[in-house]
Amino acid sequence: MLQKILSFCAALALALAAQAQSFTDNFEEKTLRVDYIFSGNRAQQYICLDELSSLPGWAGRRHHLNTLPLKGNGEVLMRDAASGDTLYITSFSSLFHEWLETDEAQITTRGYENSFLLPFPRRAVEVEVTLFDSRHRARTALKHRVDPADILIHEKGLSHITPHRYLHQGGTPEQCIDVAILAEGYTEAEMERFYQDAQVACEALFAHEPFGSMKERFNLVAVASVSEESGVSIPRLKQWKRTAFSSHFSTFYSDRYLTTARVKALHNALAGIPYEHIIVLANTDEYGGGGIYNSYTLTTAHHPMFRPVVVHEFGHSFGGLADEYFYDNDVMTDTYPLDVEPWEQNISTRVDFASKWEDMLPANTPVPTPVARSQEFPVGVYEGGGYSAKGIYRPADYCRMRINEHPGFCPVCQRALQRLIDFYTKE
Repeated sequence: MLQKILSFCAALALALAAQAQSFTDNFEEKTLRVDYIFSGNRAQQYICLDELSSLPGWAGRRHHLNTLPLKGNGEVLMRDAASGDTLYITSFSSLFHEWLETDEAQITTRGYENSFLLPFPRRAVEVEVTLFDSRHRARTALKHRVDPADILIHEKGLSHITPHRYLHQGGTPEQCIDVAILAEGYTEAEMERFYQDAQVACEALFAHEPFGSMKERFNLVAVASVSEESGVSIPRLKQWKRTAFSSHFSTFYSDRYLTTARVKALHNALAGIPYEHIIVLANTDEYGGGGIYNSYTLTTAHHPMFRPVVVHEFGHSFGGLADEYFYDNDVMTDTYPLDVEPWEQNISTRVDFASKWEDMLPANTPVPTPVARSQEFPVGVYEGGGYSAKGIYRPADYCRMRINEHPGFCPVCQRALQRLIDFYTKE
């Protein structure tokens, strides 16, 4: 028995060593930033390569490199150009995907910036970007070759680094998930207020589980990106401001939806600072925000609901969680086909419910679960979510992903977030 245990331990040690070596075998201690333009309309979409950049250091994961934790609405795949082996894969969503579901996309062609951080390869690679539709089918894809010796790969982050201040350090960038909090609509004279607002955002995040009990797996840094003018643009009030990232409300004509299309500017402001995920704080008391999976969170810092909203939006951008609320006339009522299982972990059409939270249900749970019995069934199958009152189900009657007034994430969202944190930080 002892010999078997020793043999098992030796094999495990070798496997872990091989896994650790695989990163340094294939990648340098740098980041490859790839900028694209996603363009088109409802009928036809295109992906155009914009720019390649190198950044000092790599803050992303060093294990599970060829595995996806979540499907997302798109993916970036890096293959070794010689062998064809998959070296790295990541998934994402984008503002372009959301725009394609609007009425405007039926008659207008637009383009949106998108930037992705990949480990910097030691040898030539092929990068493939794919956009999926709501049925998880490929809309369009682009393959292109990246030669790490290419002299036109723009080196960034070696000088002129944006002033920044760490709010929480659980460890090194190699050990932790690095979250950068950017200032939007703060002038130079308002930066101390920004740092205070960023501290509030940090405290709000760690006041929620599972972030609170896993805070040592995170680093949070506040980055003082200066704007020419104070505040952000509010089109319905005819207010347009000159800000660092040109964010504005009324995205897709939804008054509360605050986003920026200037994604490259976000990443340029962070060059030279270790980061994986982005939170942008807007200097306004107007209500609103937005969160896009593996892209960014953007929320207002001076509305009374700042704390719950920034956590809700981070649930989108970091955790890939879906909205659990629903309205009769929301702008994205056709986002989820009812005969397809959504990739987000906290909503279900019950097409493939076994892949969601079915294992967390007590044996006697009624399906659908009546709201009147929500105290009896903290985890159930409640109809209404993902912007639809019928056909889409959420795991709890109330959750941070449904209403601001609820104190935290439901058990299903907590498990989904914990699994993601483990994926990024544990071998």
